[in-house]
Amino acid sequence: MNQPKLDLSPAVSDEVRKTTCYMCACRCGINVHLKDGKVSYIEGNRDHPVNQGVLCAKGSAGIMQVNAPSRLRKPLKRVGERGSGEFQEIEWDEALQIATDWLAPIRAENPEKLAFFTGRDQSQSFTSFFAQNFGTPNYAAHGGFCSVNMAAAGIYTMGGAFWEFGQPDWDHTKLFMLFGVAEDHDSNPIKMGIGKIKARGARVIGVNPIRTGYNAVADDWVGITPGTDGLFILSMVHCLMKAGKIDVNYLAQYTNAPCLVNGDEKSPEFGLLLRDDNGKELVMDRATGKLTAFDKKGVKPDLTATHRHAGISHKTVMQHMAERYLSDEYAPEAVADRVGISAKRIRRLAAEIARVAFDEAFELDQEWTDFRGETHKTMQGRPVSFHSMRGISAHANGFQTCRALHVLQILLGSVEVPGGFRFKPPYPKPATAHPKPHCKVTPGAPLDGPHLGFTHGPDDLALKDDGSPARIDKAFTWENPMSSHGLMHMVISNAHAGDPYKIDTLFMYMANMSWNSSMNTRGVIDMLTDKDENGDYVIPRIIYSDAYSSEMVAYADLILPDTTYLERHDCISLLDRPICEADAAADAIRWPVIEPDRDVRGFQSVLCELGAKLQLPGFTNEDGSQKYADYADYIVNHQRKPGIGPLAGFRGDGDQAGRGDVNPDQLDKYIENGGFFVEHIPEGANYYKPWNAAYQDWAVNLGLYDSPQPYLFSLYVEPMRRFQLAAEGHGDRQPPDHLRAQIKATMDPLPIWYDPAPANKVDDFPITALTQRPMAMYHSWGSQNAWLRQLHGHNPLYLPTKLMRENDLSDGDWAKVTSPHGEITVPVLEMAALNENTVWTWNAIGKRKGAWALDETAPEATRGFLLNHLIHELLPPKGDGLRWANSDPITGQAAWFDLKVRIAKADAPAESQPAMKPIKSPVGQGPKDLSWKVGK
Repeated sequence: MNQPKLDLSPAVSDEVRKTTCYMCACRCGINVHLKDGKVSYIEGNRDHPVNQGVLCAKGSAGIMQVNAPSRLRKPLKRVGERGSGEFQEIEWDEALQIATDWLAPIRAENPEKLAFFTGRDQSQSFTSFFAQNFGTPNYAAHGGFCSVNMAAAGIYTMGGAFWEFGQPDWDHTKLFMLFGVAEDHDSNPIKMGIGKIKARGARVIGVNPIRTGYNAVADDWVGITPGTDGLFILSMVHCLMKAGKIDVNYLAQYTNAPCLVNGDEKSPEFGLLLRDDNGKELVMDRATGKLTAFDKKGVKPDLTATHRHAGISHKTVMQHMAERYLSDEYAPEAVADRVGISAKRIRRLAAEIARVAFDEAFELDQEWTDFRGETHKTMQGRPVSFHSMRGISAHANGFQTCRALHVLQILLGSVEVPGGFRFKPPYPKPATAHPKPHCKVTPGAPLDGPHLGFTHGPDDLALKDDGSPARIDKAFTWENPMSSHGLMHMVISNAHAGDPYKIDTLFMYMANMSWNSSMNTRGVIDMLTDKDENGDYVIPRIIYSDAYSSEMVAYADLILPDTTYLERHDCISLLDRPICEADAAADAIRWPVIEPDRDVRGFQSVLCELGAKLQLPGFTNEDGSQKYADYADYIVNHQRKPGIGPLAGFRGDGDQAGRGDVNPDQLDKYIENGGFFVEHIPEGANYYKPWNAAYQDWAVNLGLYDSPQPYLFSLYVEPMRRFQLAAEGHGDRQPPDHLRAQIKATMDPLPIWYDPAPANKVDDFPITALTQRPMAMYHSWGSQNAWLRQLHGHNPLYLPTKLMRENDLSDGDWAKVTSPHGEITVPVLEMAALNENTVWTWNAIGKRKGAWALDETAPEATRGFLLNHLIHELLPPKGDGLRWANSDPITGQAAWFDLKVRIAKADAPAESQPAMKPIKSPVGQGPKDLSWKVGK
């Protein structure tokens, strides 16, 4: 009998090229399979340090990004009104000349008139280099509306934070506790890690109002009331301290717990740490009973010492902490109603943490020497680890909440020890090792230093001589003194209001500010299109770069079309947001595994050319010629300081790591190695990094530090006290009177908790509304991906059972959701595993009709929606005539999750409300069926 001959193993590809994924911020290694030069298949790279071959739905769906109908095809010049979508295709020479003609006069006369802000571009080291050379103080990326509270709180407290800064010790941890983590961030490493620890019986606890993703696989889910995480954490601190379950040896040796605090209420240094003539923090040596610098060889700091001088007693940080957190106000019974967790359960969770940290403690037989010269025969393990992200940081009390979580880890002695949380190089790096923000503007010259950084007191604020904000977003001002990432969500609103001043050109990259990346979406659209009494746009010029026809495209005057991530060079650098693991320094590249079939250019390469046309010193040679032909040329040849460039691997002759001469073949070496470079930390140097002499020496050799920089963890953050002192009237630089009370109340050097949303009356708006990104999507452009749309085609509003019953709602009904700012009408679904007073939806699924080449009847445009319509970048008016940002008053992070609403059943409309009129897209509408043939 004849059987048909079937090819059961057809060739997937005729070539494989290895690069780095861009479908989320994991930066996993991928193998891109090609047939006849086209992408046929994407899989994980098993040799890659981040994902070890694991790849999620997003990564696999990258093939649909490079074939998306919504891709922009050519530079565009607006010819109609803003928002009309009327554009004329132009050549690159004309586009760059227009940009030059707009920007050159600004740089020559008023560089601050350029506001240059970028979204999730993963190349902030380079874009900030461009802005600094231009001379504008107005630069930042998306961190200010994402997670600056987590990052800044971690760096000020312990020199690093979660996610890109560190990771749990997956090999040794026995209890893993997550706070406010949605599943889009760091998803593959966390999934792999949870699988690893569960396989050996470790427990996972998820603290989140919403039980999805990681929380769905947790052994214990804690459905906390949004915005109360800090109170819950400090209540557990109360329990641990009362039970004596803290690591006193760790606290004495490695933190500022034994440092003495000035107790003289009449002194201008009241509340600051006592220091010696060299500026080093002072402790009391238990052996000698004398004041001693914290790092003196052989010193044994005393946690409970008191130093009395001139009739004044100076107590240690530890004593201040005990006085605060042993107070009954932090007892579980006092906080239970507010956090939505019973007192019994809070005590049980604290007891479980203590039991694992201390009763299951262990030691590694590994000798190491600390920064005081003391050699330790073993390494003490504390097998409790934590992870957290935007959920606890996107509140007006987010900075202090994140600080509280970091302090909890430190009290347990579970940071940088076996079984606990571990830093990824180039961290740990204390706030004092980072630059301070710079804002001095000189026409025709670069800015006087980096835009972003860490303030240590009023003298570091970005203020003009008259005390007004130097930056358009008001970062590093008395309104938000420690805003390390800027306030991207305030740029358009402030520019439109002319507060603190008007700008000329808004230049943005990958920032969908007219849709899902803005609070107050409708208002921002009005600001972008508003004209003055002369008929001129209030924001005169807008330049925008993106790879896709997003909602923002219609509101720009000049479009510089970007490539997709498989068509360009990128640098995942130790200078920026690297892919390191706790045991190794690592960086990576992307490179053009395929060539664009459109007239587009990588944005970073465009900046190289534009920088040369503007004669920016960092982008031109001495003869005025273009210094870097493109971004690849910059990656290889740029040096921040001698021997230190964007990439750490294969420097010099190809064998040097970290420090070394320029290697013209560096990119080829990366490509040969799979697109990445790894340098492992020597055995014995991979724990206790801030204090381990071997690690410090390794970091210096690699170029992470110029010299060893051991430091103490800051349970007590002294810079915050300096701002309080100013608010109390000390010092030459004083805050305005209307901000004194806010600064004194919020900028406590020890973590506190305060109500994040007092402006919304609980009676009127009693329900918290949240958004989170699904694991299948990250960037807003993920939801126009033909494969990923099948997972999340639209987004209902999820309501807990209690609210469904109270409002007589059933699955598929519609509800009107009202906030102090606006209202939406949307479909609802019941979800039992949800905090009983919280509603939520997926973020960025809803699309505006006409954008992204989607059909106007697409479910994303008819049943999808945004909560952004309910949120405002400003708090409701207080009656004082001032503009109060809807942000954390310490860092300025957008307080997305403080949104309060009320719910009412509504008649089913034809589509989700508000239904905005369609916008015209320069790429039109995509085909009904998206298909193509790869290979012959």
